[in-house]
Amino acid sequence: MALPRLTDIEIALLRALVTLAGRASANQVYPEVTKQFPALTPEQLAELLPSGGNRWTNRIQWARLRLVKKDEMASPSRGIWSITEKGRARIEPEGAKAIPEPSPPDISLVDLYDDYEATFRAKLLDRLYQMKPAEFEQFARKLLRAYGFVEVEVSAVSGDGGIDGYGKLRLGLSSMSVAFQCKRWQGNVGRPEVDKFRGAIQGEYEQGVFFATSDFTPQAREASLKRGAVPIILLNGESIVTMMIEKGLGVSRTPLYIYEERPDELLGEAED
Repeated sequence: MALPRLTDIEIALLRALVTLAGRASANQVYPEVTKQFPALTPEQLAELLPSGGNRWTNRIQWARLRLVKKDEMASPSRGIWSITEKGRARIEPEGAKAIPEPSPPDISLVDLYDDYEATFRAKLLDRLYQMKPAEFEQFARKLLRAYGFVEVEVSAVSGDGGIDGYGKLRLGLSSMSVAFQCKRWQGNVGRPEVDKFRGAIQGEYEQGVFFATSDFTPQAREASLKRGAVPIILLNGESIVTMMIEKGLGVSRTPLYIYEERPDELLGEAED
């Protein structure tokens, strides 16, 4: 049996947060979500990704990212998940139910595509986790070049707070010097890491790009753009995957079409 669809996990995740008084740590949420899928086998719950992470936990994390994007969940502080009013409104009509109902048999192609895309994005992100640090730095170099950066090179010296690479971004007849740093982290990157990176590039580069396979804390995002300081562009795992798809870096695209009936056009004009 396949793992539950992401849309079903979204509902279960929102219900779990309601059960946990609206906010809780990820480790508290996982078992509450799992309870709502009693058909899951021990083998499915123990299955690992190639990177070593748990596949079921990873699927819950991707459901969370989708909910955050829809403003139905939020992260008020590091490691804490919470439900928003919009999220509560989504499950309010069926909030009393403890177990998600099976997906209806007439699932639309759009729903199937959304689920496929989320699963594909999760695979791409897992591929990034599998990279060695040096490989991830070379990947960041390729991604920047795909976006129009020139003279992009990986630094020979790397360290905490240091510079993993640098290049130039053309702006009309001029160019901007840019440095980048890469973090293959599971946990969220905090403000101290952003401040260290800015300190390393201040005075030599005009902009910084921070790649992280996980995400950034609210404090890190707030500190990334400060008046009078070098701006730091933060690219989390989801953003990186989106850029890969947009630029076709490690991804190929096959056009698909969805057809809809237009019966009105099949009717002839009424005769006099």
